Amino acid sequence: MKKYLYIKFVLAFFILGFVGFFAIALAGSTMAEHHVEAVYSGQLYREAVDIAQNRAANYYRETLSPENTYQNLCTVASYQDCSIWIISPKGDILMDTSQQLYQENPPQIKNFDPGTTSGSYYQVGDFFGEFQEPHLSVMVPVTLNMQVEGYVAMHLPASTLYQQRDDILNMIYILFFFFLLILAVIIPVFSFMIYRPLKKIIQGADAFASGNLKYNIPLEKEDELGYLALTLNYMSDELDMTGNYQRKFIANVSHDFRSPLTSIKGYTEAILDGTIPPELQEKYLKIVVYETDRLYKLTESLLTLNNLDQKGRHLDYSDFDINNIIKTTAATFEGTCRDKRISIELLLTGQTLFVHADMGQIQQVLYNLIDNAIKFSPQDSVIKIESTLKHETVFISVTDMGCGIPKASINKIWDRFYKIDSSRGKDRKGTGLGLSIVKEIINAHKQNINVISTEGVGTEFIFTLSAGTEKKEG
Repeated sequence: MKKYLYIKFVLAFFILGFVGFFAIALAGSTMAEHHVEAVYSGQLYREAVDIAQNRAANYYRETLSPENTYQNLCTVASYQDCSIWIISPKGDILMDTSQQLYQENPPQIKNFDPGTTSGSYYQVGDFFGEFQEPHLSVMVPVTLNMQVEGYVAMHLPASTLYQQRDDILNMIYILFFFFLLILAVIIPVFSFMIYRPLKKIIQGADAFASGNLKYNIPLEKEDELGYLALTLNYMSDELDMTGNYQRKFIANVSHDFRSPLTSIKGYTEAILDGTIPPELQEKYLKIVVYETDRLYKLTESLLTLNNLDQKGRHLDYSDFDINNIIKTTAATFEGTCRDKRISIELLLTGQTLFVHADMGQIQQVLYNLIDNAIKFSPQDSVIKIESTLKHETVFISVTDMGCGIPKASINKIWDRFYKIDSSRGKDRKGTGLGLSIVKEIINAHKQNINVISTEGVGTEFIFTLSAGTEKKEG
């Protein structure tokens, strides 16, 4: 299996690293330059304001000699590593700390216009053509008696700014490089930590796709990948159970169809070829009808289960009298009960008791439960059917006095085609689907059904239904 995802993780890291480096190189250079300019210009501006208000002001007041003023400015310029100029309003450079003190004929700045710098307290350039290399310059007016007597200008070579900018960028590059080194170790490890469990999940998915549903993904992690592995394992278990159920279902259906079909085929062929004499044909034709009835009921049960298995099945809910349904359904078994000398006792709450459910489906539940009770009830016994209302819930119970259900079989009776071994032979007409249909219908109604059984005493089935809004109590 190729490690495409792992390679993509690592490749994405290197691409992001290069993109990040160029982004820092481009944006960082501009930001660092602006930062350095702001720091140095602010520092020079504060110093220039102080000079304009004190030393330069005293110079213009003539309370401080030109020589002393020049010496003071040279001291400040040396400390700030810059040059300081005193400029007249006409643009004459009266003092320049980078030159000797001018005695006469000071140089003049051509095209000097202080108004061009009014939008900012500093500028980077040649300062009206006075410098061949760019300088950071700040200029502050010297004001006496509300009049501008001159200007204090401070100049710092831009190379100093660029050096500071480069130092900052170099520090950023070094930190970024170490950051990349750390990520170069962390990202591959992190990618591998993700890829390794993902590889196990992929192996499990391949196993499931090849039909090995017994495979279990060995991943115990409490994260998204662990949840995915747990979900896939659950899915494979469910698919395996479904596959086993389908195989068992087909085997059971084949067996239950084969037996009556074999009888029908054998007896009809014997009648056709004359093996069975005419005087006995009626007897065997009744057997054929009996087996045909078995096939019909089995087919009906399978169709019912198939309809119940459909996702999003529709239930036709209505409010109806469950007591009346119990009476009507029980009446359909009068002939069978008479033949077995079984009586049905109805213990119903009130004259009417309304429930909210699918009437046809619930009638099927009652029919199957009563039919099941009659099959396993001995002669001269009683079957009790009871309805009870408790806290907006209706309880329906069907109790027989039959042989009971063994404890080992109590949880299996809802399985399709399951027949208790002791009943085989006694009830060949049973399909093993009746209780499965009952369970499916009750589950579809989001209700409960339970069974209480004691061997040698009898069995009671109890299921619940929601009370109807039109219920009446006697």
